[in-house]
Amino acid sequence: MKCPYCDSDDTRVIDTAHETSGPGIRRRRECNQCSKRFSTVERAILNTPLVVKSDGRREPFDHAKLLSGIRMACAKRPISSDALEGLVNSIEARIQQTGKAEVPSKMIGDLVIAGLKPLDQVAYIRFATVYLGLDDVESIRREIDKILER
Repeated sequence: MKCPYCDSDDTRVIDTAHETSGPGIRRRRECNQCSKRFSTVERAILNTPLVVKSDGRREPFDHAKLLSGIRMACAKRPISSDALEGLVNSIEARIQQTGKAEVPSKMIGDLVIAGLKPLDQVAYIRFATVYLGLDDVESIRREIDKILER
């Protein structure tokens, strides 16, 4: 592992812990060259299926892209980064559990919607506005009414 401060390859692990927000191992490292410390998170690289878009295009599942999209819906909301990372990790795990080589993007969107609803209702409405195509005030109001009825 290269040191992010001095680019040296001479680093050592000084502590190891399992990640609480998802599958992975957090390692605390120290550079033997500059003596600075830094953390890394290691997780297994598993074969994730291709995502089939509504127009038929196929692209590899991208953990960072999904996290970025969810973060936009959750902007300025009191949701921890750990909660968001946990949501993305659980979605990725569910996709891998299907065992399929390809999954429709709609499946991923449905998993995001299902995960955001109990996490934060405002973030859910933000995401649903785009994902469900709520393009007028009345359709947004109906969705809000569904939440309020619970």
